Amino acid sequence: MAQRTHKRTRLNSSSNTNINVSNNSTDLSPVVLNSSSIPAPISQTENTLGLATNASKEHLIFSSNKPLIGLQNNVSERAEKLGLKPPPKKLVIRPLKEKPKLPDNYEELTWAKLQKAIRAIHNSQPASDSLEELYKACENLCLHKMANSLYERLKNEIEVHIVNEHANNPAESDIFLLSINQLWKDHQQQMGLIRSIFLYLDRTYVLRNSGIASLWDMGIDLFRKHIMSPTGPLRQKTREGLITLITKERDGESVDRSLLHSLIRMHIDLSIYNTAFESYFLQATRDYYDKEAQRLLEVMEIPEYLHHVQNRLEKESERNRAYLDRKTKMNLIKAVESMLLENHLDLILEKGFPEMMNREQQKDLALLYDLFQQVSALDLLRTSFGVYIKKTGTAIVTDTERDPHMVEDLLDLKGKLDDIVYNSFRKNPNFLNTLKESFETFINQRQNKPAELIAKYLDAKLKANKGMNEDEMDQIMDDALLLFRYIQGKDIFEAFYKRDLAKRLLLNKSASKDAEKSMLLRLKQECGAGFTSKLEGMFKDIDLSRDIIRTFRTSKLAKEIEHTKIELDVNVLTQGFWPTYPPSPANIPPYVDLCQKKFQEFYLTKYAGRNLKWQNSLGMAILSAHFPKKKKELMVSCFQAVVLLQFNDLSPETKELERTLQSLACGKAKVINKHPIGRDINTTDEFSFNEEFEHKLTRIKINSIQLKETSEENLMTTERVFLDRQYQVDAALVRIMKMRKKLGHNQLISELIKQLKFKSHVADIKKRIESLIDREYLERDKEDPTKLIYLA
Repeated sequence: MAQRTHKRTRLNSSSNTNINVSNNSTDLSPVVLNSSSIPAPISQTENTLGLATNASKEHLIFSSNKPLIGLQNNVSERAEKLGLKPPPKKLVIRPLKEKPKLPDNYEELTWAKLQKAIRAIHNSQPASDSLEELYKACENLCLHKMANSLYERLKNEIEVHIVNEHANNPAESDIFLLSINQLWKDHQQQMGLIRSIFLYLDRTYVLRNSGIASLWDMGIDLFRKHIMSPTGPLRQKTREGLITLITKERDGESVDRSLLHSLIRMHIDLSIYNTAFESYFLQATRDYYDKEAQRLLEVMEIPEYLHHVQNRLEKESERNRAYLDRKTKMNLIKAVESMLLENHLDLILEKGFPEMMNREQQKDLALLYDLFQQVSALDLLRTSFGVYIKKTGTAIVTDTERDPHMVEDLLDLKGKLDDIVYNSFRKNPNFLNTLKESFETFINQRQNKPAELIAKYLDAKLKANKGMNEDEMDQIMDDALLLFRYIQGKDIFEAFYKRDLAKRLLLNKSASKDAEKSMLLRLKQECGAGFTSKLEGMFKDIDLSRDIIRTFRTSKLAKEIEHTKIELDVNVLTQGFWPTYPPSPANIPPYVDLCQKKFQEFYLTKYAGRNLKWQNSLGMAILSAHFPKKKKELMVSCFQAVVLLQFNDLSPETKELERTLQSLACGKAKVINKHPIGRDINTTDEFSFNEEFEHKLTRIKINSIQLKETSEENLMTTERVFLDRQYQVDAALVRIMKMRKKLGHNQLISELIKQLKFKSHVADIKKRIESLIDREYLERDKEDPTKLIYLA
């Protein structure tokens, strides 16, 4: 470059001036300075003097040896004549007339140097030239437009090397995978070094030509073409070797995971992972687990098999993380699930589900749920769950021998199923619905009986029971209400519950009045006020009766029976609220009869127009008995009292007499003796007063003998319910016809069944329709007898 002078040199900014600088370097490319690097133009004064008129035509040329400088002499001379300071000298750079020439064999010599370095890299030997010199050689070839030839020479050199390596690699070697892996690692390392030398080629020539692969991609393509060719033996052999190693690992053997990772990564880098490995690997996985499933299901229990499946899935997920492509995970897990689970869902449920349910194996059931959820088979599991509930529940309901503890068994089953749904089936609402639907199905297969037994269960629990606290009683009522919700014959339950409640209230057998009212409140919330209105009326009668008897005891009529020494207690019952009781005549002792008449006189005086009927079967008495050894008080029923007081003069109903005698002679407290001794009462038996009777208590309650619960009472209760149902059917039929006016016979029956809350047979409905026709509520259409018409 020319030295800077102290004088200001100006290049005209309006011209596109180039400065060409050549040096002694082998780099012959021009250095271009654009107009922005030229000093600013001269001042306005200088322009006025015309000092730069011919500036754009003057040039200053630098050569590599000696610069040629042309000065504007005419401008200087004019300045001197005018007595002005001469303007700064202006330098103008002129282009070289001739470009330097390269040696004729420059490309070959340079390539020879580069080729030598490439072969040294392939042979794992040090290069004779430095990397900087090699890089510069590549750069010079590219600058002199030899990049295309250089790229082809390089590609050919690498390809020849790879072909030779392929020829030297035996496909059947025992260490085949190791050799392939080493070949791949060497290739990657060699391509990395080669690329660092030819980086200028990669960043200029390759980038400017879109159709040409980068040096790294070129190396990948050549390796894939000659080493892992689709038609060559190495690809198949590598795939088989990898699958064999993975199979060994699945069988529990220890394998080199780093080798697996490297070779599988090679497939990914070569872009042959999906076609050359993954599809074959997944098929091998399916074959492996298909055979395993068939083998294990024959020898393993289902819970053990499920844990094995879970373990396999976890290991396959870990295997995928260790050396497989992450995108393979979904297909891999799907293959395992398909072979171990999906193909055997029915067998797993048939062989293991009922047993796990019976044993309440909640953890195993939770695992079963999770696995079925993974394969979208929860509907199948839910169906099996429903089948199990119906089968188990039906066995309880239809077995008459289990009637005494049917409710307890059903509650145990319900509690077990609830725990399983909440703990094993993740509170799935679909499973909760299946539980509800299944219970409703099997509990109503035996019509009316479950409703009756639930009422009796509550009766037993609501009677006086020692050791039961309030929380326990609340839990019992809530549990019974769960079953109550499932039954369709709620009117049957009401009838039996009302009958039992009446006995508890009248005989003072309730454990707690608060518990009774709490149960009543639950029923009211569940079924409405209409369901419990009569039951509430029973409680009102008991409360009102206490007030009446207190008033009676202060009346004049009560003083007239003081000499009898009888403490009379009467419950006045409204007939519409209480169950219907059959009449039970008995020869009441005269002084007891006198007390009853005095109370009746008092009551009718206070409540004119009413009528009282005495129910002897509901009466109770406390008798003072004088035994030779000690005085006792006997709590007995009305008939027991009659027997004891009028031993030789009684006339109760035969069945009632047999039951009363049996309670007095065959119970725990034997106040009379039976001859001969035995449990059953016969017409030839004789009875005598037991003078030897003794008991540790002073007041003794002698329980009445219940006739194997009165099949007659049950029948009467059921018949009354059926009678009420007839009224409901009639009302529903009239309501439908009043709204529709005219309707087909089958349509009417169909709509009626939808409205009824209980099951009703079609034959019974037809009878009610005929009854309504006879009573002129309905008539048949004269033109179409299959249709019915409502008569207003």
